[in-house]
Amino acid sequence: LPVPAHVAAETALHVSAAGREPHGRGVVGHRASAAPAIAFLHGLPVLAPADAWCQLAGSLDLDELISAGDRLLGSPQPLCGAETLDAAIARHGARRGARAIRAARLELRPRSRSARETRLRLLVMRAGYPEPALNHPIRLPDGTSTDGDLVFREHRVLLEYDGEQHRTDRRQFDRDVDRLNQLALAGWLVIRVRSGMADAAILEALDRALRARGWPG
Repeated sequence: LPVPAHVAAETALHVSAAGREPHGRGVVGHRASAAPAIAFLHGLPVLAPADAWCQLAGSLDLDELISAGDRLLGSPQPLCGAETLDAAIARHGARRGARAIRAARLELRPRSRSARETRLRLLVMRAGYPEPALNHPIRLPDGTSTDGDLVFREHRVLLEYDGEQHRTDRRQFDRDVDRLNQLALAGWLVIRVRSGMADAAILEALDRALRARGWPG
């Protein structure tokens, strides 16, 4: 799950158990009020992804929790389904972070591919623009299809996040040029978002594109 650096750098081993909390050097013990779902990683029992997400609620702010939750349902390989996630939330009950979990659950969407996409989606929606579809297929004039990052299908507008590999990988760069040309021929307006681009600049470009395509109707 994508988490901020201060959480990723945590070196203590957190262990949940029924009854008395485990203790030991480098161990942080937690008392489990209900048996969580267990998965196995390299033969070791660990919390299942959805239960781990619930327990992170006490360490993450709301947007960080949403980004991690989007990864649970994300593309191309979800870590769990919506029913499994909701069952984990029910098991968590009213313990620490329960309010944040409920608030974040309302914002989770399937098919997200990165925390950057999640942040971009939240920025757009909180600014009052239509909710985009995530990584939905678009048919191109040459008979192939592609996925757009944030797709405003009704208005034929795309928000695309350009990662570092788009600049440094020549083959990727050539594929991007061909893809963007095909999208233009199909009538799509593409807004490319780069790392470090100001939120105001992103929203201004999106606003102009959507209004050029008749939004609001």
